[in-house]
Amino acid sequence: MSAFSVIKSHPFQVIKGFNFILYGTFAIYSSFFPLYLKSFGMSSIGISLLLAGGPILSLIANPFWGYWSDRLVNVRRILIALLIGSLISLQLVFFFNAYSLIITFLLVFFFFQSPLFSQSNSLILEAIEHTPYKFGSFRLWGALGWALLALGTGPVMEWLGIRQLWVVCALMMGLSILLAFMLPNGSGSREQAATVQSSNYLQVIGNKWFMTFIVMGILISIPNAMNNTFVSIYMSDLGGSTGLVGWSAFFASIFEIPVYLLFDRFLRKERRSMILCLAAVSLLYALRWFLMAEATSPYHILCIQALNSITFAGYYYVGTQLTAYLIPSAYRASGQAVYALSWGGLSGIIAGIAGGWIFQMLGPQAMYRFSSILALLGVAGFTVMFAVAVRREAREEEKTHNKGEMYYE
Repeated sequence: MSAFSVIKSHPFQVIKGFNFILYGTFAIYSSFFPLYLKSFGMSSIGISLLLAGGPILSLIANPFWGYWSDRLVNVRRILIALLIGSLISLQLVFFFNAYSLIITFLLVFFFFQSPLFSQSNSLILEAIEHTPYKFGSFRLWGALGWALLALGTGPVMEWLGIRQLWVVCALMMGLSILLAFMLPNGSGSREQAATVQSSNYLQVIGNKWFMTFIVMGILISIPNAMNNTFVSIYMSDLGGSTGLVGWSAFFASIFEIPVYLLFDRFLRKERRSMILCLAAVSLLYALRWFLMAEATSPYHILCIQALNSITFAGYYYVGTQLTAYLIPSAYRASGQAVYALSWGGLSGIIAGIAGGWIFQMLGPQAMYRFSSILALLGVAGFTVMFAVAVRREAREEEKTHNKGEMYYE
């Protein structure tokens, strides 16, 4: 039996390895690509406007690929297509120096790259359905890959030089494609595909609870997107080295692992509990941005980034589970795609445009204070949602109790 067959015969292990490499690959990209652009003399506003193309394209890409994932009932095939498209388009970005060509191929890259994480989540949820496995035990491998590979790449980029980022990205994306071919096929049926083809697709965006959750998520994710774009530049401006940027990504992810395990064990899969968790995580986000505004050293940022393990991991995990709870399984990939838009769509556009202007004109401290205010608005919104959920469940319990008494009489 070949090594390929042995690996493919253990699908759950393949999914873990794939998550490790996938998230590690894009940790490298997100941590060092802004510095790559800065090496060409691009301004903070120019970088933010260029990277804002990702959220703009995700408005089209996430629903498009989510629909075809549900339609074909084969997430693996979609992931392979997305990864190959991402590899080719990103290498073309690195190959050309003309600004117009960089913009063109970067937009193509965003079309393939932006749905990758939501589709990988759909694959995990599909694979573990009707099994004792938990989502967090797979997603933690993504956090581990993000932390370790970003950390290991820091010294490599100091040795190679930031202009050689294309070599590292090509190797990592090639490995992720290889693992994607070993992933399990979709477990859906032809009947499910037919349902997606003929049903009203508005069932996803017509869910009031889900769309309210998405709006609140946009408030929380705007600051997160601004931080992802500018944290490496912020550290560099404060005197931080390229290696220190890698350590920042490491501390931002490594402690996600116990967070995922704790949520696997203790999170109650009910609407009220999950909304309350999101309110608590949003409050921690507000604290995190306040601390970032007060940072005066790259080492301060290094320590504050560790809060990402609670804030992002907590919101990401609970949000993924709440989406799966609110959206029917036949629309799983589409629901996850819309959820991804709250982190990479409208919020990313606002973050790219407003964040770049605030960072350059008013300074990073002003950007992070603004972020803290947005997070507090998210806290208020989730608190209202929680109160409404409590009242609704109380009314439903009262109706059930009254019906029981009538039946008994």
